[in-house]
Parts: sequence; C-alpha cells; structure tokens
Amino acid sequence: MKEFFNKFKDIYRHEELRNKIGYTLLLLLVYRIGSFIVLPGIDAGALKQEEEEGLLAFLGLFTGGAFSRASIFALGVMPYISASIVIQLLGLAVPSIQKLQKEGESGRKKITQWTRYLTIAIAVVQAPSYITQYVPDAARPDTMFWNISATLILTASTLFVMWLGERITDRGIGNGTSLIIMTGIISDIPRGIYSEATSQTIFFFLIELAFLIVIIGAVVAITQAIRRIPVQMARQANSGSMLPQGEGARSYIPLRVNSAGVMPIIFAQAIMFIPALLQNSEGLQDSKILQSLTDIQGLGYNLLLFVMIILFTFFYTAIVTNPNQIADDLKKNGNYVPGVKPGKDTAEFIDRVLSNITLPGGIFVALIAILPAVVMIVGLTKTQMFGQFFGGTSLLITVGVILDLLQQIESHLLSRHYDGLMKSGRVRGRNQTAISSGYTS
Repeated sequence: MKEFFNKFKDIYRHEELRNKIGYTLLLLLVYRIGSFIVLPGIDAGALKQEEEEGLLAFLGLFTGGAFSRASIFALGVMPYISASIVIQLLGLAVPSIQKLQKEGESGRKKITQWTRYLTIAIAVVQAPSYITQYVPDAARPDTMFWNISATLILTASTLFVMWLGERITDRGIGNGTSLIIMTGIISDIPRGIYSEATSQTIFFFLIELAFLIVIIGAVVAITQAIRRIPVQMARQANSGSMLPQGEGARSYIPLRVNSAGVMPIIFAQAIMFIPALLQNSEGLQDSKILQSLTDIQGLGYNLLLFVMIILFTFFYTAIVTNPNQIADDLKKNGNYVPGVKPGKDTAEFIDRVLSNITLPGGIFVALIAILPAVVMIVGLTKTQMFGQFFGGTSLLITVGVILDLLQQIESHLLSRHYDGLMKSGRVRGRNQTAISSGYTS
C-alpha cells in the first residue's frame, strides 16, 4: 500500500506527466458531458422508455449510453474507426497508399487527412440511418429541416470526438480513441451492477461479483504474461563474422504473442455493427441471416465475431510488425539469428515465427470476447448489461487500454528517474559494450 501511494507522489512530482494526465482527464470529461446532450428537438422521455425495452444496448456500450440517449455524440468514434479500417485495407491493395505508408511522417499525415475525409463521408451516411431507424418516431420531429440539421450535428460531433482523441494522443497520455471507448464502457459499470442487483438475490449477486473478479484477475494476468514473452534470441557477430553456437552477446527480438493489442477487437466489433444497421433497412427486417448476426447470444454472431477477431489480429500484426525491417535492422547492427542467414532468410524466419505465435494470441482474445454469450446462455446473469462485463469486448478493451496507459506512465517515470541520475552525476561509465538489436519492447 505504501508503494502504491509513493507512485502517486512520483506522478505528482513529475510536472510534464501531471500536465498530460490532467489534460487527458479534462478532454475525457468534455466527452462525457457531451454524451448527455440530447439532439435538439428530441423527446427525452420517449427515448428513456425505449431504452428500458432494450434499444440496442450493446451499441450503447461503446458510447457510454450516448447512442440510446440520442446524444450529439451518438455515433461516437465508430465512423472514424470504420474509416481507419477501410484505409488500412486499401493499403494492402493500392500502391499509392503503400507508398505513403513508407514515406514516414509526411506520408502518415497524408493518410490521416484521407482518413478524416472518409470519416465525414461515413458519418454523413450513418447519421440519417441512425435518426430514421433507431430514434422512435414519437421522440423526434418529422420534418426535412430537422433531419438535415440533426445529420449535420451528428457529423460535426463525430469530427469533434475524433479531434478529442487525436489531441489526447498528441498532447495527453495514452491512445485517445481507445481511452474514449474505455470511458464509455466504464461509465456503464455502475448501471450494470445496479440492474443486476435489483433483479437477482443478494446471495447469487455476491457469487456473480466474486466470479467477475476472478475473471478480471485472470484476464489481466494472462494479458500481462503474453505481452512479456520473448520469442527468439539474436546474437551479435564479432567484427562481422559469425560466432559459433553458444558464443557472443545475446539480445531478444521483441516479438509479442499479441502485438496488435486491443485494435482487432475494436475493428471486429465495428464490422459486427453493420448487420444491425442493415437489419432495419426496408425489406431486410425478416432476414433470418441478419437476425442471427445481431443476436449477441446466437451462434452466428459469436462465430463471426470469433473469426473476425482472429483475422484482424493477423491483419493488424502485419501492419505494426515488419519482418523485413527487423531483418534489415539486425543486419545493420551486426546481429543475426543462429542458424539463419541474414537478410531475406531472416525476414522469412521472423515472419514464420510471428505467424505461429499470433494464432494462439488471437484465439485467446476471441475466446474472451465470446465469454459473455456463454455466461448469459447458461443463465449465470439475469441482465444483458451486467453479463457483458464477464469478459467480452468490454473487458478486453478496458484491460488492454489500462495496461498500455500504465506502461506509458511508468516510461515517463523511468525517464525522469534516469534524467535525475544523469544530472546528479551518480552514473559512472563501465567497461561494457551495450548490445542492441535496434528494437526495444
């Protein structure tokens, strides 16, 4: 406990880190306030009645209830995520986008600009669909002027939420988009606990809470473990020559079992929202296929979600980890993988190892994602809102984002610690040569 409070003291003493955390919390507060601002002209009473009947509660999980409240932030960051998915998929097939991805900072800025334009286009399409399909007729004015103005407000608000996420990433701490989604998930926890407590006996409710704590602890422990697994050892050559097996300095290639983090979950869930949008279209209400893909307790929905998460895990890992670049950096720094020739053979070896370790990581994430459906099917929980916290997308995103956030905070504290040592003159030179593969975990 003493160490816990000492960590808070260290954070407070670190002025830059303190300002970053304060800035992040301020922007997240702005987002939460905006999620309670209802679109002008909406009858909030009619919306509340519809919400109690289950107006796409699962979609509301990612917006902190803004979706079901017909808030100006009802679309949240989903249009931005959808645009990011499209741009990254195009990067695999369009040579011009591939070229921009290799141009460094200038190319990244251009791709970001295209993503923003596509976000506007997606929001303009999704906003009218949301208004006509998910806002009850009794709760909204039926005029052309109101529909156009509501579409403009939803689109502008989506861009504002996207801007908040970018500002958090650039000037705050953590990934802004992930933090915004996590904030919406956490905000629903008290409401979910209350709904379950009022519909369940105290004895079984306490059992549910204990089971939930065990699941959260297991997910945190396993997630931390698979992030720290070193995969393959590299050795440094002596004056450019290959050393015999067992000789030479060793360094680890930082391949992780789950290099993609929580992004495959977010991407897969964004795709899973499409059947819900299509189901309310004219002529598709009675489609049995769409009904199975929108039932979060159904086989079709969970099977598709399972497969999508695994596919996006491979896809996003391929984006964030480039075997050719790792092989080139190993060669430039005089490192090599024992028994593998430098260059192309090393890149192929790293790609093969990466594919083998990504599969179990993707399966683990996918299994946790469908766990709430299992919990609700066996009748462990009475309400859907509380059952969603037993694993699933909400738990994986929350755990992943919090761990990344803590890692960034620790990095800032370590940086300040080392800077203090350098200024105090306590660090002395040693007759040792640091060995690095050019990558850090």
